[in-house]
Amino acid sequence: MGLATDLGYHHRSPGAFQRAIQAFASSRPGAWVFSKLLRHLDAVVLRVTRGQHTAPGLLAGLPVLDLTTTGRKSGQPRTSHLISVPVGDDLAVLGTNFGQPRTPAWVLNLEADPRAVVTYQQRTVEVVARPASPDEVREVMERARAIYGGYEKYQQRISGRRVRIFRLEPAPAAR
Repeated sequence: MGLATDLGYHHRSPGAFQRAIQAFASSRPGAWVFSKLLRHLDAVVLRVTRGQHTAPGLLAGLPVLDLTTTGRKSGQPRTSHLISVPVGDDLAVLGTNFGQPRTPAWVLNLEADPRAVVTYQQRTVEVVARPASPDEVREVMERARAIYGGYEKYQQRISGRRVRIFRLEPAPAAR
C-alpha cells in the first residue's frame, strides 16, 4: 500500500466541458485568472458542498488534495490546494504556480521542512517530501501531461526559475 492508495487518490477522464476548462486554464490568460480566483472559488465550493467537492474537481475534473506545510518564516501551518500526480504508489506535486514567475510558497516551505500532511476526501496522512530525481522528473512530467496538459504549457512559460517537483511518501511513523 502506498500514499495514493491510502488516500484513495485517483484521476478520472474529464468530460467535454471539463476539457474546455482545462484548455482555458492552461492558456496564459486562463492561468492568470485561475491563479487569482481559484482559491476563493474553491472556498465557496467546499463550503457549499460541505467539503465533498472542489472547484477544480467540478470544473476541470481534477482531484485536489490539501498539502499542509510549516511556514518557513512563521512556523505556522500553511495549507495549499494542489493537483497531484500518482507515481507508483506515491504522489508527486509540481511547483508550477499556474506558470507564473514566482515559486509557490509551499515549495519553499517544503525545502525548509520536508514534513507535511496531505488530506484528500477526509483522509489524512503524514508525509515526507523529497525532491524528485532527474529520472523521476521525466516520469512525473510524462504522467502529468496525461492528466492535465497545462503542466507542460506552464513549464514552457516559466523562465528565470526552476520548477521543483517533489515526491510525497508516507512519513516513516505512518508506514
